[in-house]
Amino acid sequence: MYRIDLHAHTRFFHGHRRLGDAYDPLGARLLAGTARLRGLDGVATTNHDYYREFGDELAGVAVIPGIEVSTTKGHVLVVGPDPPSETVRGELTPTEVVEIAHDRGCAAIVAHPYRNSTVREVDASFDAIEVNGKHPRTRAWVERLADRHGLPMTGGSDVHYPPEVGRAYTAVDVAEPTPENVVAAIKDGRVEPRVDDWLPYQVIGRLYRYIHEESEQFDRPEWATPGVGAPPEDD
Repeated sequence: MYRIDLHAHTRFFHGHRRLGDAYDPLGARLLAGTARLRGLDGVATTNHDYYREFGDELAGVAVIPGIEVSTTKGHVLVVGPDPPSETVRGELTPTEVVEIAHDRGCAAIVAHPYRNSTVREVDASFDAIEVNGKHPRTRAWVERLADRHGLPMTGGSDVHYPPEVGRAYTAVDVAEPTPENVVAAIKDGRVEPRVDDWLPYQVIGRLYRYIHEESEQFDRPEWATPGVGAPPEDD
């Protein structure tokens, strides 16, 4: 089993593209170096709406190509050997992104399905659904969603700041963590999401949950919040 964070960014911010492009190589090295210190074997560089090559390995950590596409319904991760180099925010539908991913030998993963997204409601041939490190408390919701659609689950930290890497990651059953092998493992269901409950990660997760709920980016499903409910009736 290899421990791979399948949702990671090389920059702190989404805007200021030229400044971000200049920072990306340093960001990628910091990301990979921190991932190695956290005991990870690989990271997928899934920047928003663009892919940039950083090589097969950095700081002793495998680098999996990827892109986080901003579709008409929310975000979809495309990971694998040949992701699209750039997409236009809000232009592609989730179904179109899935088709592009599969045409390029990549896997299409529903990212943070309960944050600012209705991608989970789209009938498309996704390969997996993500347990997002910013909202680990939603794992029970994601499990029910994945079970409903018969899909495996992956884990990704959604890291923008290097110290956040690995707060959620994916255990991938492959002989070697190449992009092709990782895609095959996702499609075969040889993956398992893991959440690191290290105390600083718990604090970060609560902060993100508060921010996203206050900004109304977070959608609660129809079932009860995990861990919350009425006590059993007394006999």
